[in-house]
Amino acid sequence: MILPARQNLNWSTFSVMVLFHIGALAALFLFTWKALLITAFLYWITVGFGISLGYHRLHTHRGYRCPLWFEYMLAVFGTLNLEGGPIFWVATHRIHHQKSDQPGDPHSPNDGAFWAHVGWLLFGEVNHNNTRLMSKYAPDLAKHKFYVWLNNYHWVPLIVLGAILWAIGGAPVFFWGIFFRVTVGLHATWLVNSAAHMFGYRNFETRDESRNTWWVALFSFGEGWHNNHHAHPTSARHGLAWYEIDLSWWTLNVLRFFGIVSNLKEAKLPIGLAERKAA
Repeated sequence: MILPARQNLNWSTFSVMVLFHIGALAALFLFTWKALLITAFLYWITVGFGISLGYHRLHTHRGYRCPLWFEYMLAVFGTLNLEGGPIFWVATHRIHHQKSDQPGDPHSPNDGAFWAHVGWLLFGEVNHNNTRLMSKYAPDLAKHKFYVWLNNYHWVPLIVLGAILWAIGGAPVFFWGIFFRVTVGLHATWLVNSAAHMFGYRNFETRDESRNTWWVALFSFGEGWHNNHHAHPTSARHGLAWYEIDLSWWTLNVLRFFGIVSNLKEAKLPIGLAERKAA
């Protein structure tokens, strides 16, 4: 197990989290429509493309194929949400699937809701920059010098983005596009780890406590259909019923239409299950 249970408070991670939450609150006093629109677009790019389509459905589970340039671009987008580099993220998530809600799961609500949400980052072992260790769980990514560099310097793209936002919009765009967006994006991802293992319904009897949580899915571009995902990890489609809105799956179909992605893996619900759930 590379992420042991509880240690002393990680002051560096704690300090960064406090800073970003304070910055997110400060952004509310610097509101402009320009800042809001830019933030909404960046949220879609970083959480929708970077985390959902990139880190999760492509880099971790290989749910579809795409050109290497597009794969690299998604990884850069993923770093912009302050969730670590691609090797760290993929390794952690693969361990989560191997030991989901069992001893060794990095972030299970069985260890407490707070632990599953953010405690594992604040009190667990810090491996964001331990590329050599995390590469054991993501050897496919470690073969790429680009991913190794990006994992070691995952904070660089966010600094570059911050400089650009300050240049084009000053403090309002900077605080909204960096602090507010990242904070909301972090909680959206953390809710998949916590709430989507605690609240909602189950289409499949998996060995873990994964749930389909509609309101988490809305904030995370379809990642909240977590029970579906744990039952079919390599499926690029998470929302399997007609009422399970999966924005990332819709995006993938648009990208497939334009020839950017291919070989989409798609799970199916058992015949009649969707109708029984909706009734």
